[in-house]
Order: sequence, then C-alpha cells, then structure tokens
Amino acid sequence: MTPLEFLGLSLALSLIGAFASLILGRSETLASGIASVAGVLAAASGLGAGLLSLTGPVSTLALDGPYPFAHFVLRLDPLAGLMVAVISLLSLVAWIYGLAYVREYSGRGVGGMGFFMHLFIASMMLVVTADNAFWFLIFFEMMSLASYFLVIFDEDKNAVGAGFLYFFVAHAGSVLIMAAFFLLANAAGSFDFEAFRHVSLSAPMASTVFVLGFLGFGAKAGMIPLHIWLPKAHPAAPSHASALMSGVMIKIGIFGIVKVALDLLGGGQPMLWWGVLVLAFGAVSSVLGVVYALAEHDIKKLLAYHSVENIGIILLGVGTGMIGLAEGQPVLAVLGLMAGLYHLVNHAVFKGLLFLGAGSVIFRVHTKDMEEMGGLAKTMPWTALSFLVGALAISAIPPLNGFVSEWYTYQGLFAAALSGSFLVQFATPIAAVMLALTGALAVMCFVKAYGVIFAGPSRSAHAAHATEAPAPMVTGMVVLALACVCLGLAAPWIAPVIGGIASATLGLPTTTLADGALLIPGAASTTVLSTPLIAILLLALATLPIVVKAMFSGTRIARRRSDAPWAAGYLPDIRMALTAKSFAQPIRMFFVPLYAVRKSVAGAWSHITIGFENFVCLARRTEPWADTRFVDPVTRGVTVTGRWMQVIQGGDFRIYCLYIVGALIVLLAVAAH
Repeated sequence: MTPLEFLGLSLALSLIGAFASLILGRSETLASGIASVAGVLAAASGLGAGLLSLTGPVSTLALDGPYPFAHFVLRLDPLAGLMVAVISLLSLVAWIYGLAYVREYSGRGVGGMGFFMHLFIASMMLVVTADNAFWFLIFFEMMSLASYFLVIFDEDKNAVGAGFLYFFVAHAGSVLIMAAFFLLANAAGSFDFEAFRHVSLSAPMASTVFVLGFLGFGAKAGMIPLHIWLPKAHPAAPSHASALMSGVMIKIGIFGIVKVALDLLGGGQPMLWWGVLVLAFGAVSSVLGVVYALAEHDIKKLLAYHSVENIGIILLGVGTGMIGLAEGQPVLAVLGLMAGLYHLVNHAVFKGLLFLGAGSVIFRVHTKDMEEMGGLAKTMPWTALSFLVGALAISAIPPLNGFVSEWYTYQGLFAAALSGSFLVQFATPIAAVMLALTGALAVMCFVKAYGVIFAGPSRSAHAAHATEAPAPMVTGMVVLALACVCLGLAAPWIAPVIGGIASATLGLPTTTLADGALLIPGAASTTVLSTPLIAILLLALATLPIVVKAMFSGTRIARRRSDAPWAAGYLPDIRMALTAKSFAQPIRMFFVPLYAVRKSVAGAWSHITIGFENFVCLARRTEPWADTRFVDPVTRGVTVTGRWMQVIQGGDFRIYCLYIVGALIVLLAVAAH
C-alpha cells in the first residue's frame, strides 16, 4: 500500500469509530470498546503512512472541490509524514490507555467522548496533510472544536471557563492565520499551497505574512505570552486527551510556523530578524514556562506549564535553523531545524507519558493536588517507574531522548554564536544561557514532582490505599517509556533521518549528523557524543560498586540497624515530610517579579471575563426590554383585532349575504352622490 492509501484507511477507520461510538452510546462498554479498537487500527494505519513518508518521495492526492478555489489536495512530504507518525503513535497509546481510563467517566457520555476523540485525531491528520488553504482552515477549525468539546467534557465551572478561554484564543489565532493565507492567495491567485510556494512577495508583505502566521500558530502552540489558555485547558480535559493536546496538538502550531516561514514563503530568502524573533520567543517561553511550573501543586497544571517550556526549546531550534538559512549557512540551518524537530518528537513522547502517568495517579487518588499524594511508588510501582523515565527524559538526563535533542540545540546555538553576524553573536549566547537555566529548573521541578507524588509518606487515605492502575493504562505508559529510551539510545540512527526531513524542508543538501554510534553536529572536529556509550558507562557506574562489594565481602553478613531515624530529638511526623509548597518556596521568592507578571496577566484576563459576563447580563436585560416595549404591544394589538374580527365573521351564511347587500347599497349611494 502507498502512504496515501494508509492515510485514507486511517481516516476511514476514524470515521467509522466516531459514528459507531456515538450510535452505541447507550451501551458504554460496547461504545468504548469499538471506539478503542477502531482507534488502534486507525493509528496503526496512520503510523504506516507516516513512516513510509519520512524518506520516500512526496505523495499527492488532488480532487476537484465544491468551489473552483477549493481543490481538495492532500500532500504527504517528509515533514507532514513526521507529524502523521507522531500523531499516530500518541493516539495509538491513548486508545490503549483509554480502554480502562474511560471507566472514570462512566455514566457521563463515554460515547460522545469517543466521537470527539476520533474527530480530533482525524482532523489533526488532515491539517498536517492539507495542501489547500481553504481545506486547511476547515480542518483546523474542526480540530479546535473537537478539542474544545473534550476540554469542557466535565461540564463543571472550571472546565467551562477553561473551554471559553481556549475557544477565544484558538479563534483569535485562526483569524490571524486566515489573514496570512488571504494575503498569500491574493498574490498567488489561488488557494493552493503549491501556488503559494512559487509566489514572490515584497519584503514588507512577506514579513507581514510571517508575523501573522507566527502569532496565529504561536497561539495554538502555547508560546508566551499567548499561552494563557494552555494551563487551564489541558488540566480540564480527560488525561488521554490531555496527552494528545500537549503531545501533538500544540506541535501543529510549530508545524504551522515552519510551514509558513520555510515552505509557503519559500519563494524568497527568510529575513534574519525572523529567526531572531523566533529565538527570542523561544528563550522567554522556555524559562518562564518552567518557572511557573515550579510554583504549581496541581500535577496536570504543572505538566501544562512544562509544555510551554518545551515549546520554547523547540522554537530555539527552529529559530536557529531560520538564522542559518538567512545567513547562508546550510549546515547551521539543517542542524537547528533538526534539533527543533527532534525535540518535537521527543516532547510528544515524554509529555504524553507524563500526562498518562498523572492520569493513572488521579484515577486512583481522585485528586490533582500533589499535597494529597505521597508514597505511591510502593503501591503503584509500574506507574512510578514510567513516570520516573518521563521525568528524567524531560529533564534532559542522558542517555534518554530529551538529552539528545537539547544537546543538538546547544550545538546549533554555539555554532551560530561562533560564525554569525553581530546580532546573532549577541542573541545566541543569551539563548544558550536561558536554555541552561531552563534545564536546571526543570530538574528541580521534577525532583519536586516525583518526590512529593511517589516518595515519602502517604498524605491522604486515597494515597495510602491506592493500587496499581489497570493493565491497559500501564501498557500505554510502558510503551512510551520504552520509546523515550529508544529515541535516546538509537539517536545515532534516528538523527540522520530527522536531519533528512529538515534538509528536505529547507531544500538544502543533507548534513553529517551521525557516524556509526557517534552523534556529530555537522562536523566531527567540533564535538561528538555517543548515547550508547553513555548508557554503558552509567550502567557500569551503577553495577561496579555492587560487584566489587560482592567480590571482597565474602560470606560475611553486614550488620543491620533498625533504629528509628534521627529527627533532631522529635518523633517522626508526617508534617516533617517535604511538600510541593515548601520545595518551591525559595524559587518563588527568587522569581517574585516573574510571578507578578503572571498575576497581572491573569488579572487582565479576569477583567476581560468579567466584562464578557456583564455584556451577557446586559444582553439578557435588553432582550426582554425590547420584547416588552415593541413586540408585546404588537402582539396584543393583533390579538384584540383577531377577537373583533371573530365577532364580525361568525360563520353564518345569512350574515355574509347581508354584508354583500349592505356593501352594494353603500357603493350605489357613493356612485349616486
């Protein structure tokens, strides 16, 4: 089968699963089972389409649309294939996980959840493969609406409020994207992306299109300051939907930025300030995202802020690639974009894993507050181990996948700082320092998160009596944990593939990114790294002391002490255990100005919300006033007139004859006069 045939099969299975889940909604077990089976099959087919497109030729399907400007065109190039593969992998795991997780929503419309999940996944597939602006915007809107209904699925006050904020920001971004596409279509004389690729715009017009696209797609990606919806919407959605939203939906924002700047505006050389702008937004988003995450006690909100952080890291790579292309440095361009795309894949995997792990904990403890957890590693060992792998990966600990993509990002920034113009030499070292600060704070944040959730004493009755998550949920987490390991250890073989995607997107020759088991950032003379060797050394470092002790200890049994731990003269108490609040307190004090900025932004949004509510109240008052003053009098007049007419028209034929005679007499009198 061809990639497009695999994609068509995936979309057909998603459509079948969506409507079957909706039709069978009264039987929740059957509906969730059918939806999950169809979802797994659709994801497997989509994964085939994506993987075949990574290194294969570009596949295109073109059909006539309902209007002359709306040609239905699907295009599977390497970049779209990468996105399809990532969406399919995350959706495959989410459907397996959802087999058991949806029990949490029993009696609350599981069939509807399956419908919107299928619609959400299918629309994401169509967005990244659509090659016509009209259909791109249609599918983009479908994706936003389907995810909106998943956000408000709980239908409580927090979910509805989060949904309204998400709806507002998503559609504001859509308006900006629409404006960018209309400008391109006006210049190209067509809505087809292929026409966009060959149009030549003036510098001011190209910059206008870029800024509109960057802000529009940046709102979907959740970059600061357009991130305000993300910490509210992601925690409100079901956990497997949160994994998809954070793992892949916000990456469509990154895809859109790359699409506009490097593909659709490919008729001209990108300007240097475009890359610097992307780099600046990435640096600020990465630092502020992790700083805000450190202050959170809600586990899903903490993970949502880390999505902001990692979107910033991806933008650092993309910005470096744009700088390299603008300055005529092809190696730097490929290296930077490859680093961004690699981190896009890695973040999808480890963030999906962390959201599923958080969902498993919430499934058993029935709270999102980390202060009500604790000690879960003893009762939920598989969840704890999987979450630990995700925490190490997102903290860029070698040899896991997060370390590899951040290492390439550092190498791109260093290369730009050594060989770029004055502006680049000034901006890239600052970005590298902010990336280093981000990494250090991420480690602190996940030491806090893992320690408070899984270590120490249990802080609630639910935590004390928790049991391991059901097998399908554990299976989904283990698959992603293994993917984190494989994407790190197999980086010497994966990096060249992603580098090839970056080269194809930029229209540049391939760059040396690996040699055997060594990772190479463009040239071996710069630096090299081997994640398999790091893994072997770390394994030896852990096992060597055990082996040495076993060799020299003989058969002696070590003395063991079972005394109570020393607690400064006090008996051990649960209140002595470290909490999320106490752990983050020093950071909160250090970054007081940054938290003040967030508070002011939240205050501004609350004023907008209050203003909207006041507008709604005014509309409710205005509508009855208009009815009372205008509609009701007219209605009463018609009613009175009708009753009077009923007296005249009584239905007696003799009276009607009398009316005729009377009318004739009147007419004769008038004529005689």
